[in-house]
Amino acid sequence: MYERRVTIFVGHFGSGKTEIALNGALDLAAAGSRVTVADLDVVKPYFRCRSARAILADAGIDLLAPTGANVHADLPIIVPQIRSSLRDEKSRLIMDVGGDDVGARVLGSLSDVIPLDDTECLLVLNFRRPSTPNPQTAVAMVRDIEAVGRVPVSGLISNTHLMDETTPEVVLDGYRLALETARLAEVPLVAMTVQEDLAAVLAGEELECPIVSLRRIVAPPFAQTPELRTTGPLFVVN
Repeated sequence: MYERRVTIFVGHFGSGKTEIALNGALDLAAAGSRVTVADLDVVKPYFRCRSARAILADAGIDLLAPTGANVHADLPIIVPQIRSSLRDEKSRLIMDVGGDDVGARVLGSLSDVIPLDDTECLLVLNFRRPSTPNPQTAVAMVRDIEAVGRVPVSGLISNTHLMDETTPEVVLDGYRLALETARLAEVPLVAMTVQEDLAAVLAGEELECPIVSLRRIVAPPFAQTPELRTTGPLFVVN
């Protein structure tokens, strides 16, 4: 991941793409990169990059998202700023995009300025969500996103989880399904992401992709004690 200047994360509700995008942005910034995060998720009401606005600002990361009275707006009112960022070759850009037809439509509206030769579009998969019950459905989602978003999906990320109920067995089952999806879709599985408490447990597994450890940054508004990341890097376990 993050081998190109622009990284686009797509995925259905509950896939975990927002956490992956935020972890990556913070670590790129900590490594000295100038980073911009574009919150283009017009689908999810709870987990959005804009929920981590203060954390990103403290890290020196620019956030492109609605502000003020429009903070919860689902209209693509920040598209002009994102177009400028896509043309800015001095800044890394991470785009958090909703993965269904509505979300991918926003991506499609930007396809004329997306530098495809310097862009990776990564689909995040969580096979414990109703929208992706099996690899065949996941492949159909890949094709739908490509058709509507007009950007090819260049890789997959296995992120099967049940939040606090996640077990190593859940993660590995999702990994196997993601591998099959990668085979059917003819795109690589670039990483398996897990919360940091499971990373060490799974470090000895023989996998065909790196394990990437994540820290929880945002919590849904109904959570009593939000778990916000303030320190510590994202790291590859194997």
